[in-house]
Amino acid sequence: MARPNKKNFRRKKEPKEFEEEVIQIDRVTRVVKGGRRLRFRATVIIGDKKNRVGYGIGKSTEVQSAIQKAVNKAKRNLIKIPIYKGTIPHTIQVKFKAAKVFLKPASEGTGIIAGGAVRKMLDLAGVKNVLSKSLGSNNKLNTTKATFKALSQLRLRPNLETDQEKAIKAPKEKSTPVVKKISRKKAKEMVDADKRGVKKPAKKPAEKKPETSAKKSE
Repeated sequence: MARPNKKNFRRKKEPKEFEEEVIQIDRVTRVVKGGRRLRFRATVIIGDKKNRVGYGIGKSTEVQSAIQKAVNKAKRNLIKIPIYKGTIPHTIQVKFKAAKVFLKPASEGTGIIAGGAVRKMLDLAGVKNVLSKSLGSNNKLNTTKATFKALSQLRLRPNLETDQEKAIKAPKEKSTPVVKKISRKKAKEMVDADKRGVKKPAKKPAEKKPETSAKKSE
């Protein structure tokens, strides 16, 4: 018997609400009575590239399970950041333990001048132009937390509208124009006239009937 086609049974993947980036996966051990207990620790950043971003840390005996736990925690730890013309509203410097992160707004076309965890978090947050500098410790976990703390402390500018507010107020796209249907003969005449550079043929005036002859003379 012929096997059923597997292509018909494939389900379409639903678009994800958030994009995910794995920052670091570490092997951690815990000393217990029976010996050492080995587990994996995953640090994950999620964001929708509009103005929401979050991070989470998950631990498990398997890598995939640790990543899934981190994603679930990140969804419960989301923040909204104000974005003006693709950049942050003001300069900010934040310290978390030994890691320091400095962020500065940039003009359009600059791009994200950052690296490592700082770049990934700013990209997933939807920031397109920014200048940054990572000072102090190079620990990825502390740098991630310092960047998240800096973004959470950004203040709104009351006199300006954020990019998200502008997108909501933007008018909807105009509907496509309706195309009129014409006969093939008429379309061919129009194409031939365009090639010759002649105007479209005008309708011929109706021919007048010949006048009746004068009555015969008696």
